[in-house]
Amino acid sequence: MYLLKRLTMFVVITSILFATWFYYHVNADIQLPVTPYEFSIKPGSSLKKISQQLVEEEVIQNPWSFILLSFLMGHESSLKAGDYKLTQNLPYVTLLEYLVKGDVKQHEIKFIEGWTFAQLRAALKQHSEIKNETADLTDQEILSLIGANETAAEGLFFPDTYFFTQNSSDLEILRRAYHTMQQHLASKWARYEVGTLPLATPYEVLILASIIEKETGLESDRAEIAGVFINRLRIGMRLQTDPTVIYGLGDSFDGNLRRKDLRTDNKYNTYTRAGLPPTPIALPGFASIKAALNPAKTKSLYFVAKGNGESKFSTNLADHNRAVNKYQRR
Repeated sequence: MYLLKRLTMFVVITSILFATWFYYHVNADIQLPVTPYEFSIKPGSSLKKISQQLVEEEVIQNPWSFILLSFLMGHESSLKAGDYKLTQNLPYVTLLEYLVKGDVKQHEIKFIEGWTFAQLRAALKQHSEIKNETADLTDQEILSLIGANETAAEGLFFPDTYFFTQNSSDLEILRRAYHTMQQHLASKWARYEVGTLPLATPYEVLILASIIEKETGLESDRAEIAGVFINRLRIGMRLQTDPTVIYGLGDSFDGNLRRKDLRTDNKYNTYTRAGLPPTPIALPGFASIKAALNPAKTKSLYFVAKGNGESKFSTNLADHNRAVNKYQRR
């Protein structure tokens, strides 16, 4: 009995001492090799593998204390993959919390208003932190893989800054950008009373918004430009907008739009064809989508760029021609 008591006391004291040591051990700062220190945890890594990796990376000294701490805190299966950046020495407990929360290093890519889909694809391909899975795919194959119903990819992806972890798929980023655009369109379309404007579908809104995006040099002109195009659509007047012609020329456009280009018919030439072109011509931002559905109430039918970002608006052809002579032909 005496021996059992001594053994029990030994176990209790040892346990208390171990618990005390372990508590201070996991709450004391680990010493990083350098600061800031970056490391990556691959998807599917087990707790044992992560702990061994942290030892090999010289982030922690031994794997078992980190494994034990993870089990004691109920996080043995909660650690998240990703790219991590530690900016200072920190305790085991804090490190574990980082890995559980997924406080990973974020990379970013920015899609710019007015970009074509070709420019967007080039930006994805050139980004060193993105896994390119679309290099050999056609636009239509990409649309199918991201769950899009449209047949043309132009204009379907919302221009914004997208954050992601290293080696994220370009398909996933495209899927996010596509659904973001769909949400913005649906939100604005839900407030639109069909019949008040000559726009029958959200896709037509997207087409017009892309033209407004390319024509707008100054934010304050955006709604007025939208008003001009809406007025023309209402009366069956051709839009006669240069950006659609340029888009239709594709790679043959050399930076100089000639009179013969305006007279040569193609499906994007709004000088030779009435109505909207068949698809968007660029990525429209939220402001252009809003302007398409909320155009300025104006009598203007014409506008010309002044050369300083502003536009000069006119209600009749005579005034417009004078504005062209003043701002473009001088």
